[in-house]
Amino acid sequence: MLQPLDPPPGLHTPTTERRKRLLILAALWLAIAVALVSFRSVVMPFAGAALIAYLVQPLVARITRVKVAGRTVPRWVAILLIYAGFFVGVYLFFVALVPQLYRELARVSRDAMAFANTLTPEHVQELAQRGETWLSNRGIPVALSTRALEGADDGVHTGQFSLALDLEQLLGDTVKRASSLVRENLGDIVNVSRSIVAGVAAGVFMLFFVLMVGAFFSIDAQAIRRYVGTLIPPEYTHDARQLVERIDRSLSGVVRGQVTICVVNGTLTFVGLLLFGVKFAFLLATIATLFSLIPIFGTILSSVPIVLIALADDFRKALAILAWIVGIHALEAYFLNPKIMGQAAHLHPVIVAFSLIAGERLFGLVGALFAVPVASILVACFDYARLKAQPAPVVATTEAEAPRAPAA
Repeated sequence: MLQPLDPPPGLHTPTTERRKRLLILAALWLAIAVALVSFRSVVMPFAGAALIAYLVQPLVARITRVKVAGRTVPRWVAILLIYAGFFVGVYLFFVALVPQLYRELARVSRDAMAFANTLTPEHVQELAQRGETWLSNRGIPVALSTRALEGADDGVHTGQFSLALDLEQLLGDTVKRASSLVRENLGDIVNVSRSIVAGVAAGVFMLFFVLMVGAFFSIDAQAIRRYVGTLIPPEYTHDARQLVERIDRSLSGVVRGQVTICVVNGTLTFVGLLLFGVKFAFLLATIATLFSLIPIFGTILSSVPIVLIALADDFRKALAILAWIVGIHALEAYFLNPKIMGQAAHLHPVIVAFSLIAGERLFGLVGALFAVPVASILVACFDYARLKAQPAPVVATTEAEAPRAPAA
């Protein structure tokens, strides 16, 4: 009987070739990871450009399907049209909305200065008496003003008297510190203005840089996908395609869905502020729209100034606008999130909170903005690996489907 001959020296078996390819590709992926970690300080602009390219991808695909004179629109033309629409929107925002925003900011400054100027000891006493009356009408007997404590027996209201004095002293010290801080910084206004101008110029340059890189990513999206495909072993192509589809479902819900929800949230907040007559409606709605980009924490932070400004006018108005905000977020949680984001993009609040804190600690505010999209990618990869590790389900066959032995 003939025995199989050993392969001659230098001849590689298919198993050896496969192992060699896997090692080379793993080394390439490791080199990419090392490069990203080493240059992590400059990764954020390119991550922003990739995010912009991902956001505009549906619009680019829709425009490129349009035929003009029997020819489809090139991708670079579609991107130019999208950017032109973006800059037109920015221009309209500055022309129509920025003056309104400036007027409300100036009004906030005037009101704050007027309130600071009225914080005299007599006015503090008046505010304390109002608070004391409001609390006593609701069954909370607390003395806040020193006038209400005049003539009180020693040992009975000593704690309340010291509380009133501490309150007055705290308010007085706060006003003095704020006034001294303003006077000290007035002489440094030139340096502050110079820093603001330099920051604005750097921000504008970075915006155009990110938009330019995003356009390159979008134009060469197919070539980039083909190149990345060469870094994946052919036997894992099917798994890689399924993983990319899962990531796309999750990321599209988190990124595109969150942007849509921000616009809806800001619009409904603006309607509620106008409906209940809360001051600075446009400014507060703009803050709510921008802060909604950060899940959970952004919603809480944007709701606090709205309720406080409404509370300064009337307690019932504050309750009404708080109920309106709660209704908006209930609509967002139970209707908009399932419809716009879908179940594939659902992240547990604990994961969202952890990713926000980790992103802020590593990269500041920009890291917090990118935290949830990155977390959605990692969760999609983790879930896919977890499902692949599960045993294949055993399909039980019925008696009718079971193969029968051939008749003798």
